[in-house]
Parts: sequence; structure tokens; C-alpha cells
Amino acid sequence: MATSFDDRERAYEAKFAQDADLRFKAEVRRNRLLGEWAAGLLGKTGDDAKSYAMSVVNADFDEPGEEDVYRKLLADLQDKAGESEIRTKMGELLEVARKQILEDPK
Repeated sequence: MATSFDDRERAYEAKFAQDADLRFKAEVRRNRLLGEWAAGLLGKTGDDAKSYAMSVVNADFDEPGEEDVYRKLLADLQDKAGESEIRTKMGELLEVARKQILEDPK
């Protein structure tokens, strides 16, 4: 016999899983957007830009957290963008990515 406590526990677990899924999707999308932004700074277009954006997405799988992405961008952008600009852009694009996913979760 299920109790209201069990129902609440299942609801919390479902919400946690949904939040974790949203966070993951937003981070992946943010990294792609960062890659597109950085590709533009590097003068890359077309397939080169897409390829570079995917390399930024893949960099995030090196270690937990976003420092691996930050280090890649800092190394690649050297004289084109500094630490504060990259970190600011990371924050801005995470918000953009979250909004995009909430508006169109596909």
C-alpha cells in the first residue's frame, strides 16, 4: 500500500532526475554555443566551425565540471579572449541554452 510519503518521495526523485537531465542538456548546448562563438573569433566557418564547436563539447568529457572547457577555450583563444571574457560568455550562454531547452526541449 503506497503512502503519501512514498508518493512525495517518488515525486522528488522524478524532479531531481528531470533537473539533472536539464542541467546536462543545457551544459552540452552551452558548450556547442561556446564553440560556435570561439570559432567565430578564430575565423573558422562552415564545417571547420562545426568541427571546432564539437571539439569544445567533447572537451567537457575530460573531467567533471566546466574547467576542462574553460582551459581549452583559454588555450585556443590566447590573444583573442581573456579569462573574464570567457567566463562571462560561459555564464551568458548557459542561460541562453537553458532558455532554448525549456522553450523547445527537442
